[in-house]
This record gives sequence, structure tokens and C-alpha cells, in this order.
Amino acid sequence: MIYGYARVSTVGQDLDAQIAQLKEHGAETIFAEKFTGTKADRPEFQRLLSALKPGDTLVVTKLDRFARSTVDAITTVKELFARGVKIHVLNMGVIEDTVTGRLILTIFSGFAEFERDLIVERTQEGKAIAKQREGFKEGRPRTYTQKQLDHAISLLGAHSYNEVAAMTGISKSTLIREVRRREAVE
Repeated sequence: MIYGYARVSTVGQDLDAQIAQLKEHGAETIFAEKFTGTKADRPEFQRLLSALKPGDTLVVTKLDRFARSTVDAITTVKELFARGVKIHVLNMGVIEDTVTGRLILTIFSGFAEFERDLIVERTQEGKAIAKQREGFKEGRPRTYTQKQLDHAISLLGAHSYNEVAAMTGISKSTLIREVRRREAVE
């Protein structure tokens, strides 16, 4: 059996491209999740690991979708090799249970971890620089002005959330969140 594993780090990211690649490479059953790779307890990945049997093949698009770190990659691959599972990383090829295969895995996973660490470092440096600017506010900029929110909240006296959302273009969830925020302040 050929199993696929697809993962993105945030809910807003799209899994479709990974899933299409996995299907293209013969994955019959695909486990997919929107879950940060820095967490060890990824539910779908755990389900996948328990489903794999000797002779099965695990296909992933990239090594960083599969493991959190070099140590994690090596440990997981060794466990899968011991269980008789083959591993195919699409941007690397089939990882073989040989001295050379394990060396290549170690090198590539080291580079993947290095790349992730560089991204984190650059992001932190960028935030530190941005915080020095006058008027800096961390996070996403507000979509609606205070005046727009005040108007929408005032409409809630005579209209439902859905009606106000339709009239103002402000989503029902944003309206609910704003009402709760105001109630908490009072």
C-alpha cells in the first residue's frame, strides 16, 4: 500500500497542491492536516504511523513536511525502516536503508532544519527592527475603522448578526468578537 502525508502549518494554507502531487505518485490513502510541524503530537501523522505495515511506502512532498528536525527525521525514518516501510520524499527520491541513504537523509534533513531556523531568525530580526519604528503595532492591521464597528454594533439593536453582516460587509464572527471585546471592557 502507498500512503501519502500532506501538511501545512496554518489553517489559511492550502493542501491541494501537496495532495495532487501525492496522488500523482501513487498514494492510495492520504493523511493530511493543517498543523504546525514544530509539534510532536500531530494527530493525522500519528494515525498514519499506526497504519503503516511492512512493505508499505510512505510518500511526502518534502522532508520538512514529514519531520520537525534532523533528529526527528532520522529517528522516525529508522523506526519506519525497522518496520519494513519504504520512504519516498518527492523532492529527494526514495530514501534507502543503506549507509549512503542514511547519510543523504541526514544531510538533507540538516539543511531543512537550517533553512527553517534561518527563516525564524530573519523573522525575529525583522520584528525587532519594525518595533523600533514609531507607531509600530504588532499583528495584522485592523480591517475596519472604529467608526465602522460602532455603526455596525449600533445596528445590532434592531437587526440580527446576519442582517448587520449583509448590510455592512463585516462578517458575523467579527461582529460577535467585537461585541464580546466590548462586554469584557465594561
